[in-house]
Amino acid sequence: MHAARYVGNNTIAVAEVPVAPPPAGQVQLDVAYTGICGTDLHLLHGAMDARVTLPAVIGHEMSGRIAAVGEGVTGWAAGDPVTVMPLAWCGACPACAAGHQHICQNLDFIGIDSPGSLQNRWNVPQEVLVRLPASLPLDRAALVEPVAVSVHDVRRADVRPGEKAVVVGGGPIGVLIAVAARHAGAEVVVAEVDSERRAMVAGLGFAVLDPGTGDLPARVAEWTAGAGADVVFEVSGAAPAVLGATALARVRGRLVIVAIHPQPRPVDLKQIFWRELTVLGARVYERQDFETAVTMLADGVVPADRLITGTVPLTRVADAFEQLSAGQAMKVLVDCQEGA
Repeated sequence: MHAARYVGNNTIAVAEVPVAPPPAGQVQLDVAYTGICGTDLHLLHGAMDARVTLPAVIGHEMSGRIAAVGEGVTGWAAGDPVTVMPLAWCGACPACAAGHQHICQNLDFIGIDSPGSLQNRWNVPQEVLVRLPASLPLDRAALVEPVAVSVHDVRRADVRPGEKAVVVGGGPIGVLIAVAARHAGAEVVVAEVDSERRAMVAGLGFAVLDPGTGDLPARVAEWTAGAGADVVFEVSGAAPAVLGATALARVRGRLVIVAIHPQPRPVDLKQIFWRELTVLGARVYERQDFETAVTMLADGVVPADRLITGTVPLTRVADAFEQLSAGQAMKVLVDCQEGA
């Protein structure tokens, strides 16, 4: 079969690899689609070399069908449509003991710390499977994982009906957070510097602000009658956005850090002190977030067709990374069966 492997030096290459039967307790998946995300770009650019073993099959946003089941697997059968919640925890560390298995201190993020879904067939533990409804097309189902991220972020922020939320960053996760926050009943404004992304976000019915023009805190204050936003999501990953985010929140508002910041960032601690802000981290997701994400996609809450801006075969996976690196696409899917 074919697998796309990160081989270091900003290079991903497709190679022929042997197909191994699923071990006991695991299932083998025919991977239909894999989405490429910002984490995959970080991997390609070497930011996670300390975690991967080269050559590394990456990818974790996926959909597919069960091809075979290993010994001892129950409740699953060949042909079942599924996605994968790509987290394997140890069950023994203090975080797991406290009920926070999703951020296990020894977490195996499948697709980074162990082989991922950019291959024709993929063996995974049965515990990570999430069932998909037959009515949900598999290309849209490849968005379950990023939608689950946004659901977790909004749930972590405890967004309530009638609240005002600012999303700083209009990339794929920022847009999905906006969708999830609106679904939770909030009024949402998205701040995004790129004009094409602003146009796309506006086309989804969101108010959009350009942080590069005018006084963003003043414009948010005007929108909120002088109060500031109830919750601010920092999704851009940009240092100026982090520094300015605290000025957008109301007294006792919440600031949620969603983006991966590889370097320490300056933060306006005076604003946190002065307004008694709550700062929250939101890293991955839990099983309930995945289940909610499946429902949102199946019910058409998520504008999947607008977000999927291209599909390439596995043999051209490098093209998908180039498009995303150049900012030319919102979400590119890799068809892991075409040419298999």
